[in-house]
This record gives sequence, structure tokens and C-alpha cells, in this order.
Amino acid sequence: MHNDAPNSDSPVDPSLERDDCFAVRQAARHLSQLYERHLSAAGLTPTQFSILAELGRGSRLTMVELARSMVMERTTLVRALGPLLRAALVTDAPRDRERRRRLALTPEGRARLDAAHAYWRAAQDEFERQFGAQRAAWLRRELFRITRAV
Repeated sequence: MHNDAPNSDSPVDPSLERDDCFAVRQAARHLSQLYERHLSAAGLTPTQFSILAELGRGSRLTMVELARSMVMERTTLVRALGPLLRAALVTDAPRDRERRRRLALTPEGRARLDAAHAYWRAAQDEFERQFGAQRAAWLRRELFRITRAV
């Protein structure tokens, strides 16, 4: 994806060859850079895009629900939400009976999500061109399976 990234023919350091965590985190950073390149044109980070997409599914979520669905620490989510709240893309809806904050997309947030979707699609297409559409689909299934199983 980047010219300085090792290609599939590059030898893997033997000490890292069996390190699942390192391999997954390295791949995640590499993919994040690809999506950052595309989504920056929409003024969003990949995490912000994912938050808007999750809220765009139509339900008002509490911070705990959103953090759980994103598999994020609450403090990390609060930092990612800050710019979205300040830009009025997300609203901190009135508290429910249990006094929990509910988050929702604003109309501006919906418009930004819709506009950013084209950049997300371009990143998705680039990855699938380079990695292969079938391999990418298999990878997604396996990663979601890991998320549910571990």
C-alpha cells in the first residue's frame, strides 16, 4: 500500500513470526493509514467515520453502548467524539430515565457521513484491488470471528 511497506516477499523477523498481536496490530496500522489517506479529504479519521456510521444506523446509543459496539475504551471514545461534538456532527441527546447520555447523528453529521462514504468506498476498493476481493471478504469474516470468539 505504501512504497516503504514490506512486500509479501520480505522475510519476517523470526522473533515476530508467531506473534499474533504484533501481526494484527501492524496490519491494522497499515490499513488505517490507507483509510486515513482517503477519509482525510472528508475531514474525518477512520475512527470518526466508524462512529458516525455506527450512529447512522439509526439508534441513539449511550456512551457505554457505543464503546462496546466499537470495542473501544470509554476514554478513547470520549477523545474521538470531542471533534464530532464540537463540529455539531453528533449531538449529546437528553439523558434518559437512567440519566445516561444518548448520542445521535445531527443532520450535518448525516450529510458528512454520506459525503465521506465515497472516500471510504475508494479506500475499500483500493484495498480489495491490492489484496483481492475474495481474500478481503475472508479476512473480514475471520476478524469478526476473532472479535466474537476471543
